[in-house]
Amino acid sequence: MKYILKPLQWIYCIYALLLFIITMIVALPFVIVGSFFGKVKGGNFIYQVCKVWGLTWYFFVGIRHKNIYEVPHNTEGTYIFVANHSSYMDIPPIVIAMDQPVRVLGKYEMVKYPLFGSIYKRAVILVERKNAERRAKSVRLLKTALRKHISIFIFPEGTFNETEQPLKEFFDGAFRIAIETQTPIKPVLFVDALDRLHYSSIFMLTPGQCRVVFLEEIPVAGLHMKDVAALKQLVHRKMEEGLRRYRSYPAATAANESSNDA
Repeated sequence: MKYILKPLQWIYCIYALLLFIITMIVALPFVIVGSFFGKVKGGNFIYQVCKVWGLTWYFFVGIRHKNIYEVPHNTEGTYIFVANHSSYMDIPPIVIAMDQPVRVLGKYEMVKYPLFGSIYKRAVILVERKNAERRAKSVRLLKTALRKHISIFIFPEGTFNETEQPLKEFFDGAFRIAIETQTPIKPVLFVDALDRLHYSSIFMLTPGQCRVVFLEEIPVAGLHMKDVAALKQLVHRKMEEGLRRYRSYPAATAANESSNDA
């Protein structure tokens, strides 16, 4: 049976890739126009264009998006959204799931991809972790967005989680910014992204559901920089517990349990 299904999946993936390119070609002029209207209004418009693009592509490739709110979510609030990162399919759900102004922290390396990079560099706040000057600039831009009551979105793992556990260790950045700006953390879970597209190959794409789970916000009021590690561990634990409610994972190792309880 697998010898029959595999060629069908390749055909489906080629179809989805071609449609991805076509819909991006259609979206690009609107994104370019939006970029002339400033960082706030123009940026918000670009995200709306990207949302329409994502929903359109999902519809034609048979992917069903669903938001799940474990607690009521205030779309008027300003948050630092943090999410797990395991697949390129983490990208479309960001713009589809968000019903409020948001800016995503994205890797500078993604700019090199033709067409996609043209939209990407206009939509995200770029970070190059190996370049201290550019890394500092990205932090300043994130803080500027928060001051303008625009939420920000960060993958605290930094890169794909290619382990069998729900999460890798987190970097400090999101939690430092949260404390410095006194902005609450809002954990988000991309539950099905790895099932829709495994990180190993673009020919692993499959149709199906793509759930985004919004967890309860974690306040940071009154916290200081000495609390960064504790805040990071708390968010890591909440997100890992959440992922285990929606997916099956191997039992956590004793070392991981000790680290999360520290």
